[in-house]
Amino acid sequence: MTIAVAVAGKGGVGKTSVSAALARSLSRAGERVLAVDADPNNCLGRALGFPEEALASMVPLSEMKEMLQARAGTDQGGGFFALDPEVGDLLERYGLRSDGISLLVMGTIDEPGAGCVCPESAVLKALVRHLVALPDTSLVLDMEAGLEHLGRGTARHVGALLIVAEPSPASARTAVRVSRLARKLGLRVPGVVLNKLPDERAAQAVRPYLEDLAVFAALPADAEVASSEAVPESGKFAAAVEELRDRLAAWSRGE
Repeated sequence: MTIAVAVAGKGGVGKTSVSAALARSLSRAGERVLAVDADPNNCLGRALGFPEEALASMVPLSEMKEMLQARAGTDQGGGFFALDPEVGDLLERYGLRSDGISLLVMGTIDEPGAGCVCPESAVLKALVRHLVALPDTSLVLDMEAGLEHLGRGTARHVGALLIVAEPSPASARTAVRVSRLARKLGLRVPGVVLNKLPDERAAQAVRPYLEDLAVFAALPADAEVASSEAVPESGKFAAAVEELRDRLAAWSRGE
């Protein structure tokens, strides 16, 4: 069942809840799981139920400017930097493990003019390439909609991009835009995960706005998810994510 999946979507659609629930589901199935928070809001650890005191000490890698510059080779000045920096020790040095899941808070580079080829971004992209290639490890990468850390060299290692959307026209249109960007990068997109569905009629109403993007899974609205930072281990949302996990594993195998 080992998979490497990136999860993206418009803010507020429940992308982090889906990422955390999927990571928990994979762990319950016996998988070694690595969850990577690449969203600037950095909420994945809380959604996973990691201890607050441990999370308080974590600093997103993207904010460790001196470390990133040193890894890129720009700490001594000069206009050149390493495109394939050493990153193999970053998970062990800066990661956190709790209840069978490893967590790495990566964050994202968001500086005016930095662009996608700045030294700091080169280090984080190299880290993603390293993480998706880890043996016998299921990776869940909680992204923001822009997919800044994924390039053509990384995309071929990611098994799938799940795009989470609410049953609304605006969210569906965002999902279509993310899908187009992802496919240009070479990412495999099984379809959209419709989240917070009150009923089947809501799913049917939003389908015209999804254009040719298939509905890969439908997750129900669940009051327990809305009322807690940590995703619930049981209930209708958790059960639906179990089905998503199994379907994603089968899809990854070509079934």
